[in-house]
Amino acid sequence: MSQYSLNRRNFLKTSVLAAGAATFGFPAFVRGQNLNSKLNIAVIGANGKGASDTDCCASENIYALCDVDKFRAVNPLKKYPDAKFFTDYRKLFDEVGKSIDAVNISTPDHTHAVIAATALKLGKHIYCQKPLTQTIYEARHLLELAQSKQVITQMGNQGSAADGLRRAVEVIQSGIVGPVKELHIWSNRPIWPQGIGRPEGSDPIPDDLDWEGWIGPAAMRPYKKGVYHAFNWRGWLDFGTGALGDMACHTVNMPFRALELGFPTEIEGEGLAKMNEETYPLGSKVRFQFPKRGSAPHQAALTLHWYDGGHPAPDAIDAKGEKKVSRHDGNNKPPRELLAAIEAARGEIPGSGCLIIGEGGQLFAPDDYGTQPLVKLTGDEKFISARTHPAAAAVPESVPRNPFKGSEDARHHMEWINAIKENKPEQCYSRFEISAKLTEIMLLGCVALRLGKKIEWDGPGMRAKNAPEAARFIKRENRAGWSL
Repeated sequence: MSQYSLNRRNFLKTSVLAAGAATFGFPAFVRGQNLNSKLNIAVIGANGKGASDTDCCASENIYALCDVDKFRAVNPLKKYPDAKFFTDYRKLFDEVGKSIDAVNISTPDHTHAVIAATALKLGKHIYCQKPLTQTIYEARHLLELAQSKQVITQMGNQGSAADGLRRAVEVIQSGIVGPVKELHIWSNRPIWPQGIGRPEGSDPIPDDLDWEGWIGPAAMRPYKKGVYHAFNWRGWLDFGTGALGDMACHTVNMPFRALELGFPTEIEGEGLAKMNEETYPLGSKVRFQFPKRGSAPHQAALTLHWYDGGHPAPDAIDAKGEKKVSRHDGNNKPPRELLAAIEAARGEIPGSGCLIIGEGGQLFAPDDYGTQPLVKLTGDEKFISARTHPAAAAVPESVPRNPFKGSEDARHHMEWINAIKENKPEQCYSRFEISAKLTEIMLLGCVALRLGKKIEWDGPGMRAKNAPEAARFIKRENRAGWSL
């Protein structure tokens, strides 16, 4: 994959290509049905985030719901009583696949790729929750599949729908902050257990839970109540991607687009505590080094610094100095001197944020999605909203806006649904051509943490030049029966 551009010129180019492709390989729905028809959508992972994702698609026909946990699927089925229900996505595709136009995937990270690959091979349009995949190889594989099948795709980082994020992209690419040399992003995650080992023993598997299906492509292990399913899977190496995988597809999304980041050349990760063989650490720092990508100021060589979690909170340690619970103090953030203007303006440093530092100024986003950009140029006394800062307000609009109403989540889904009906893949601001590349970059941080050494990265070759032992983290060996 070469370096790529996410600006208006790229949108227009993609639009032309899409128009040319419309006559050929697109699924029968977009070729033959009335554009006002409702899509038949299958939702895989019916509860949790899947429940809100289903609601965001309620304008269409929720044709099928699938969840390995029948108990957790009770409420979604009450809300959508006409939907056909399955506990195995493979049976769903076997039995009703021909009747489905599109698929929403809201399962744990480790099953995203096997489900999406199955759906893509059948020519289904895909909306998949972030992070798109659990491994770098899977992200590359899904991108290639989506391109070959010419389907409409979207990753679920809903901040992409916001006008504020797209405005931040325009402001940075205008060059008013000058060449960007540093990028600091921090998160209050994890809010689930990390830095812990695997518990001993096993618990009875609930009658309503298909544990074999939940484990999917990962190595089989005993069921333990409340340890993995239904929420705490994010911190486990076999199932999740830790704080970095969970949040970077949100927090790095805006600067990734604005700075047109391609492949990093170096990645180095450090846990605030020793990395174990089961879970990500309770706090971590990751450095990504990006080369120069073009002649524009926002394309200068830069360093991205990632910070998550913190050290064990005081109440997480008992009198004997032993860990009681997995809770951090939230103090893993950029150096305080870099955040002085932010702290002065807000009275505190927010739990999550993104700070872009250029030679002529800074852009700061205090929220997880990068939708409320603030600008402080050289000579300014404080940060000012990008909507009202004189220099930022003068930047012309160049990135197409999401025209739909409602929450960012709803608008992000509607963008995908409308793109399917109009056969316009370029409308999806987080289509796989973009989001798979963002996912690859972020998962490199996970690989660096697990490897415990600096990685010299060959992006097109998808390999660590100085560390062949990283290969097992780049591509997972799936359990028998769960291949891509």
